[in-house]
Amino acid sequence: MTSRRVLCGWVNFDERVASHDALHAMLAAEGLSSADMQVQASDAGMLATSHPACSTATDLGAGCLAAVLGRPRWADASLAARARAEGVAAAALAAYRDGGEASLGRLQGNFAIVLIDMRQRRALLAIDRTGTERLCFAQVGATLVFSTSARAVAKHPLVSAPIDRQALFEYLYCHMVPSPDTAFTGITKLLPAQCASFDGRNAVRNFHWQLAYDASAAGDEAALRKRFLDLTEQAVARQADDGRPTGAFLSGGTDSSTVSGMLGKVSGKPAETFSIGFDAQGFDELEFARITSRHFGTNAHEYYVTADDVVEAMPLIAAAYDEPFGNASAAPTYFCARMAREHGIEVVLAGDGGDEFFGGNERYAKQGVFEHYHRVPPVLRNLLEPVVMHFPLGASIMPVRKARSYIEQARVPLPDRMETYNFLHRSPLQDIFEPEFLSAIDTNRPLELAREAYFRCASPEPIERMMHLDHKITLADNDLRKVTRMCEAAGVEVRFPFLDDDLVAFSGQLTPEQKVRKGRLRVLFKDALRGFLPDETISKSKHGFGLPFGLWLNAHAPLKALAEDALASLGRRGIVKPAYLAYLRREHASGHASYYGVMIWVLVELELWLQANA
Repeated sequence: MTSRRVLCGWVNFDERVASHDALHAMLAAEGLSSADMQVQASDAGMLATSHPACSTATDLGAGCLAAVLGRPRWADASLAARARAEGVAAAALAAYRDGGEASLGRLQGNFAIVLIDMRQRRALLAIDRTGTERLCFAQVGATLVFSTSARAVAKHPLVSAPIDRQALFEYLYCHMVPSPDTAFTGITKLLPAQCASFDGRNAVRNFHWQLAYDASAAGDEAALRKRFLDLTEQAVARQADDGRPTGAFLSGGTDSSTVSGMLGKVSGKPAETFSIGFDAQGFDELEFARITSRHFGTNAHEYYVTADDVVEAMPLIAAAYDEPFGNASAAPTYFCARMAREHGIEVVLAGDGGDEFFGGNERYAKQGVFEHYHRVPPVLRNLLEPVVMHFPLGASIMPVRKARSYIEQARVPLPDRMETYNFLHRSPLQDIFEPEFLSAIDTNRPLELAREAYFRCASPEPIERMMHLDHKITLADNDLRKVTRMCEAAGVEVRFPFLDDDLVAFSGQLTPEQKVRKGRLRVLFKDALRGFLPDETISKSKHGFGLPFGLWLNAHAPLKALAEDALASLGRRGIVKPAYLAYLRREHASGHASYYGVMIWVLVELELWLQANA
């Protein structure tokens, strides 16, 4: 039985499905065969799902097929009962027959769902509110091909999609390919809370949910803190409710510590916790994990990641993802998940999501400082700016130089200002990319995608708009993909209590000041946890599973050889100029190892992915 979480297939209401060859090609792209899958076929389409995490249903009388991946929930008691008795896909079919696309509003939890209605000539694809699951699709004439893997869609004979150079630029800009784009031409992926309805002619996208912001009836601070703790405990209990051996990632930060402590509370026994360390100054945070472990009495398991581990992990990461993925913390995530599996754990709980819904990223406070400038009346700004920007010898006077820098940054509107420190802005793009490659891409596309998510937020508040953007690009496009895929590669299932629908909805009932206030992050979140978490945990700065790749790169011969071979090969592809790659290596070797190591990792992973997929 496969541990892969795969759903794939296609639909065409005008042609009878007669051959499984296309399905075999899609599955082969993910290293699977039809023996690993449950396969359903109808006159209009075909569905294949991996066994462990998927539910399928057929209603021949109504002419419907359904497949659901994940752990969905229904607030409706009758649908919940049907899901328990017949499976979640049967409940999804029943809800769809009653309410059509609107039935998605009754569905909670994490899910990717495909419904094929032959009589109404309609197919519906959807993913959950937070984007924990994913779906990609391509339309070729009257055929819609879909999968949880963009690579599988690309291998369908009707699609046969090449790698998209635009997506490669977006990867180098964002360190992943941001939705709705994918690494393959003509294939797109759903955004969080998005669905696509296909009628044989067009695939029309809609959002089936949006976070509502209303703090008017939230209650006093004490009631809110209690409500937060109750909802967090409920969320952890929901994710540890099926009796499978369950543990928790523990980095020692606020989020993972909260999940670990709550897991012990709801299970009535010490939680099994798994932590990663590094033998490198400034990167090892195991002592913070140990503080939490001692506080809650967890059964702690630790592993020190080495440079040899990174040599093993880099090709594994490139092969595991259906798109290039450049978040280096995927490596320690994999080894932490593998350690959990080796200790008999089948489900691991992770703390992702607390930052994006409760105000935990440092840039929220930093950007708030620049937003103060826009509260100054325009007439005063018009008087102030010429004085500061043209002050004689201003560049040599520290206060004036700082004032100039502040004004220059404040002038850039959000969300563009959040990308002013992007690595690709440090050098002219003409110095980084080959001319033919650069001429074929839209260099503004990453910012356009960011603006769309930022301004789609239902709140006018900059803090909440930044969090809404991070929900999409930092969480759904990046961190959730990192953790879910690496856990899958290690053979465990990961769940995210902070993405519980009730907890997320609660975050919309808080004021912006209860999230970020005068530079203080996650105000109510941390206040609620005082007395539950150790004080050292609440006050520690954010770190996570940072990887000392840049420091190890020059000192470890096998890692250096892997990187140099990959960069040399990438330099022959007509994407990045060899001279720029050489510049990065020189700067890295000259004493900026950690900073330049980030971009070297991103480039090496791109080449390894291209070798596996081109």
